[in-house]
Amino acid sequence: MVLKLGILASTRGTDMQAVIDAIEAKELDAEIACVISNKEDCFALERAKKHGIEAIFLNPKEFGSKEAYDKQVVKLLNEREVGLVLLIGYNKFLSEPFLKAFENRAMNIHPSLLPAFKGWDTNVHQEVLDEGCKVSGCSLFFVTEEPDGGPIVAQKAVEVEEDETVDSLKEKVQRAEQEIIVKGVRLFAEGKLKVDGNKVKVV
Repeated sequence: MVLKLGILASTRGTDMQAVIDAIEAKELDAEIACVISNKEDCFALERAKKHGIEAIFLNPKEFGSKEAYDKQVVKLLNEREVGLVLLIGYNKFLSEPFLKAFENRAMNIHPSLLPAFKGWDTNVHQEVLDEGCKVSGCSLFFVTEEPDGGPIVAQKAVEVEEDETVDSLKEKVQRAEQEIIVKGVRLFAEGKLKVDGNKVKVV
């Protein structure tokens, strides 16, 4: 059975494009059932429409609480029989209704080698440069209540050059992100990921 993916996005969805490309090239046995965003002008929604994928803007202002919002997200995903959720530049913390419904079935991508440099986007790259790190990278992990603290599925390192800038490092890390997100989805689809406490084993 083909794995159905749901994507939660708030930004451009650049990493999502790698998943779309892998599916269209028949390199990934999965389909994207829908893309849900909390931002109406989110480019990831445009990207989805361009590829015939259902794009849903869910306005947080219409819900009285984070939990109510997440319950609706879960409802939409379950109605579409989503087996795995990918968080791609999603800027909302997830609450218990979502975390319970998709335990070990929701992956987030982060632009550093966790547990180092938790946080949001370009701030992370700036911190890496400020600390004089020679290596950075990205991490794919299962989402838990601890921000950027769930079991790590995959990581990929990239070298930090002497003349590196935030933008050049971001671009480099993003290429690595696209590689491991496709790899992570493939391993999940093949049933090869086993979560044991805070560790993920590839079986």
